[in-house]
Amino acid sequence: MTTPAGQLSEPEDVALKQLYDDFDRAALMPLWTQREEMMSLVPSPGAVPACWRWATLFPLASRAGELVPVGRGGERRAIALANPGIPGRPFTTATLWAAIQFLGPHESAPAHRHSQTAFRFVVEGEGVWTNVDGDAVAMRRGDLLLTPSWHFHEHHNTTDKPMAWLDGLDIPLVHQLDAGFFELGPDTLTTAATPARSVSERLWGHPGLLPAAMPARPNSPLMAYRWIHTDAALSDQLACEAEGVPATVEPGHGAVRFTNPTTGGDVLRTIRTEMHRLRAGVTTTRVRTVGSSVWQVFEGSGTVYVADQSFEVATGDVVAVPSWQKLTIEATTGLDLFRFGDDPVYEALGLARTVRGEDGTR
Repeated sequence: MTTPAGQLSEPEDVALKQLYDDFDRAALMPLWTQREEMMSLVPSPGAVPACWRWATLFPLASRAGELVPVGRGGERRAIALANPGIPGRPFTTATLWAAIQFLGPHESAPAHRHSQTAFRFVVEGEGVWTNVDGDAVAMRRGDLLLTPSWHFHEHHNTTDKPMAWLDGLDIPLVHQLDAGFFELGPDTLTTAATPARSVSERLWGHPGLLPAAMPARPNSPLMAYRWIHTDAALSDQLACEAEGVPATVEPGHGAVRFTNPTTGGDVLRTIRTEMHRLRAGVTTTRVRTVGSSVWQVFEGSGTVYVADQSFEVATGDVVAVPSWQKLTIEATTGLDLFRFGDDPVYEALGLARTVRGEDGTR
């Protein structure tokens, strides 16, 4: 027990103890005993740096595919990446939820919707369509697929092979805000269509061209961001850098942000999504950011340094970066990484802060 009063006499000490007991009975808590925890000098997240290996994730998801059915109740065969610093919760960071979702051959996951915002990122495989409000959207390697808040969505696998992908949601954030809602949709598929291009792509997927008759949307109306476009954008960015045109984040480090075509802002109101490409041998400048992020290796190998930990990573591996933890990435080979973070939330609240290059590169 500490007080700003310094040394107390015995009668005062007894009286102070009685005061604290009375505080407890009245459901009160004095700031002076909590200030260092509640108002720390710098962010002190409960989540810790953590790494999950694709070589572990996929076999475990496959075993779940053999033993755990998909259907009403559990709804999805999704396995959360639970941060060791947040015991008992399926949270990857304080605000972000990441999971591997597995859908077996010819399986369907029933429709539902919720207030939580979601996306899917595909490391390998194809043959699954996700229907978002009835619009059938193909899922393929390298694609980013969106499911904004309150959009009905269902999945169906049209092939003889299973498929797994990364799910990202703002479940912990919505949970802390007591804002979670969930609603079931039809028990059977709303559509079994398998178009090469979804309606959203046909309407909103033309660079620089938007339907004049449709208003701006708070979340992107484009439900699929295709790898062919992401790959080309990163390749051109690094090629322009090599030609002397300043286009990259830093030498040898290209990055693109997925954006809402109607506003130019983030594709989702609470989640930022990006793709990064590092040339072999590049080490990124050390950065610290208020807010957390999750990184998945799409292709290549390297080392991710978070705070005082280092993780050697390869294709499919996932790394959690808690708030205000120093991050550096070192590319052994050419390295492509998908990143998602809670940046839009902190920016909207005026709490965003980033420091680069502090204390050298490692």
